[in-house]
This record gives sequence, C-alpha cells and structure tokens, in this order.
Amino acid sequence: MRRTDRFLISQKPYAIALNTITGNQHPRGDRHAFSGRATAVWYRRKQGITRACIGEVKLWSHYLPEPLNFDDPRAVLAADLDGRYGGDCHGRWDGERYWGAQKPETMEVHLAVLRPMLAADPIIPAGFDGWWTFHTEGAR
Repeated sequence: MRRTDRFLISQKPYAIALNTITGNQHPRGDRHAFSGRATAVWYRRKQGITRACIGEVKLWSHYLPEPLNFDDPRAVLAADLDGRYGGDCHGRWDGERYWGAQKPETMEVHLAVLRPMLAADPIIPAGFDGWWTFHTEGAR
C-alpha cells in the first residue's frame, strides 16, 4: 500500500486503525508470506450516491523480501501488499439508510463513525490513519 495526502475516491483509499493491524507470516523459500487484516473506514460511490463504510481490509502478500515489523504499523502498510479483494464491509451509511450489523449496540458504534464521515466527506475519523491505497502512482 502507499499513503497519500490526496483523497481520490477512484483510487479506493482506506483510513486504517493502525493499532488493529494483525496477521501471520512465515518463510516461503527465500521470501516471506503474510496474511493479515486491519479495521478500516472508506468511501465508495454507487449510482451517484456516496456511502461511508466501516469494516476490515485484508492485507496479504506471498512474496515479501523480509518479514514485517509489527512494531511499525505504517511500515507494514507500506509493504508490497495485495488488496485486490478490497474491504470487507461490516456497516454502511448512505445518509438515509444503514446496512450492516443487526445488534443495536454495534449499529450505534458504526453510525457514530459513519454519520460524521458522510456529513464532512472526505474526513479521516479520529483513531484512523489515512489515506492508504493499493493503487500505484499513475495507475487508473
């Protein structure tokens, strides 16, 4: 992933809760494989409607040159990770409708983050670091 200060929804950026990065890694020949995840928030647009989303982003690579240092979460994110599957959305708010968790307590937690996100699009909520994208510079 790479961190960018410029928000471009077309590059599918994520704001990541750095303290939630977890994963497993193991040697793979002369390389290292990593599979992990982190809590994230993001925006997506469908049929002209912007939606604020909360969930997890999958982080993985099969061919890292060195093991990742979990003491430096930004270095983990900056590794050559694959994000082709995008985020796993647990809750989504479009300004009118909520989709996601069925437990009222979880819905309240999600909406406490998602409502201000959508109202001040694009903001990075407190406790998150962004914007992180899997897109390489110059890629469309």
